[in-house]
Amino acid sequence: MLEYKCERYGKTLLKIGKFDPSSKLCSHCGYINRDLELSDREWTCPDCGTSHDRDVNAAINIKKFALQDQNLVGVAGAERTVEPVDLPQ
Repeated sequence: MLEYKCERYGKTLLKIGKFDPSSKLCSHCGYINRDLELSDREWTCPDCGTSHDRDVNAAINIKKFALQDQNLVGVAGAERTVEPVDLPQ
C-alpha cells in the first residue's frame, strides 16, 4: 500500500531492516539496551544518561537508519539536502 502511494505521488519510500534495534538503541550515544522489555515505555541510557520515550527514540533511530541506508547522512551525522528531479521519459 505504501509503495503504491509513493509511486503514485512521485515520492521515495525508505525502509529499514526488520531487526534494526530501533527501540533499544540510544539515539544520543548509540548504546544498545539489551535489557529493555516491551512493557518499558520510558528508559534512561546507562551510558550517557539521556532519558527516552520508547516510541520517540525509535522514530529518531528509524529516520537515522533509513537515511544511512540511502547515504543521506554524512560522517558527522549532518543530513544533506535532497532535491527531487524529474527523470527523462
